[in-house]
Amino acid sequence: MTPVANEPFNMAQYAIGAAAQRTPSKTALLVYNTANPESPSETWSFAALEDAILRLAQGLAQRGLKPGDRIAIRLGNSSQSALLFFAAIAGGFIALPLSDQLTATELRSLLDDSGAAAIASFEPLSADIARGITIFSPDDIAGLIQHAPRAGYAATRANDAAFLIYTSGTTAKPKGVLHAHRSARGRSPMYQGWYGINADDRMLHAGAFNWTFTLGVGLTDPWANGATAVVCTGEKSPELWPRLIAATGATLFAAVPGVYRQILKYARPEPGSLGKLRHGLMAGETPPPGLVEEWTKAAGLPLYEALGMSEISTYISTGPGVPYRPGTVGKPQAGRRIAIIPADGGTEPLPPGTEGLIAVHRSDPGLMIGYWNRPEEEAEVFRGEWFTGGDLGSVDADGYITHLGRANELMNAGGYRVSPLEIEAALAACPGVAEVACTEIRIRSDVSIIGAFVAPTDASKKDAEAIKAFAAERLAAYKVPREIIFVDRLPRTPNGKIQRKALAALVPANA
Repeated sequence: MTPVANEPFNMAQYAIGAAAQRTPSKTALLVYNTANPESPSETWSFAALEDAILRLAQGLAQRGLKPGDRIAIRLGNSSQSALLFFAAIAGGFIALPLSDQLTATELRSLLDDSGAAAIASFEPLSADIARGITIFSPDDIAGLIQHAPRAGYAATRANDAAFLIYTSGTTAKPKGVLHAHRSARGRSPMYQGWYGINADDRMLHAGAFNWTFTLGVGLTDPWANGATAVVCTGEKSPELWPRLIAATGATLFAAVPGVYRQILKYARPEPGSLGKLRHGLMAGETPPPGLVEEWTKAAGLPLYEALGMSEISTYISTGPGVPYRPGTVGKPQAGRRIAIIPADGGTEPLPPGTEGLIAVHRSDPGLMIGYWNRPEEEAEVFRGEWFTGGDLGSVDADGYITHLGRANELMNAGGYRVSPLEIEAALAACPGVAEVACTEIRIRSDVSIIGAFVAPTDASKKDAEAIKAFAAERLAAYKVPREIIFVDRLPRTPNGKIQRKALAALVPANA
């Protein structure tokens, strides 16, 4: 792939402005409430979408925000989240999507780390959380859309920063992944390499708007192709998805593998029950063995997998032109430069059948600018001309890649990458906890949870519920350990490092 030159380029104009010029009256966004999916609660044309984001962009500037300012977005899975994300980018600011599950402590930490100048929040914020920054309520955002004058797109360039995503890394605190405007164009290998998308499609995504998987697959890519994005608000229990897919007319549906597994378990779809759906798309975590076969048999439709990460989104996949091969995640998307390089050092690509780190060439325009204020971590992932995100794999003679797990032992909670160090850092302050280590525990072949192994300060006082309650006050719900396992001591190497692989052997048989 030829990298995007640092030419004038605005990601919002690429994704929305071009379609607004070509097909202004075409439906760009449909919002459905899951309680009544037969008719949309909001319908936005490309022209209306562009008008809203450009008015919002000007409104932000009138409130004193400057190009490059970080604007935090915590508005849930609403149309306002989508509009503000692209408005910030259109105006030359840096969009900062945040989870609505964050605790007050986590939110303040991310605002401090990012140096955010403003936040749009679905709920009132305390003076301590919001100190020193401008606050926008949903009513404020609606007012700017209605009354602010319309601006033009900011004169940004391809390599300028567009958005900042926080993801758990190999340290105790989440790290910011900074992406450039060019990242939108860098996603183009997915259009046919994974989706097989066209302008007539309707894309429904099951994820939240603080994740590159959702922001990219659910919004940026369909709009860049002149297609329609579908957003669902309200309860999203597994048994509702088949009805939502059929009622909204979705032709493409994207979710983590766990959602497909839950649909199969609780909704039991049958061929023809999913309306106009052409095929499903999954990424975000390693699927359990047999999921593709089970889905294909039950729904009568293909399910295409992709491997990716916050730093580049997906880059290896199956798709309409790349048939599924059991045990693999697919092939590198057309135009990507992918190699397997030695895990223990070196940059020379390894031959087929050899295990190593999956690497992406640093010329890929979809690759991040870098980690926000983390130069030491950038140095760890860039090796010569290659970016290595920690995924292990091997390639066969036909170009199919087998994913062999994570080199850095990150856990996966409902599709979110979670660092064990982040949870351990929170629980270490809990009264009664002498030592703690976390790892992913597989409780069934297709289900895993986060477990915390605790060495108590007093062996006679073991209160698992108190530890969970302590964690719930400091961590988002998906990070709170589901199981607390008490141990006399943590397994360690001779150098004193925790042996995470040995933790699973400490799980009681009845846990």
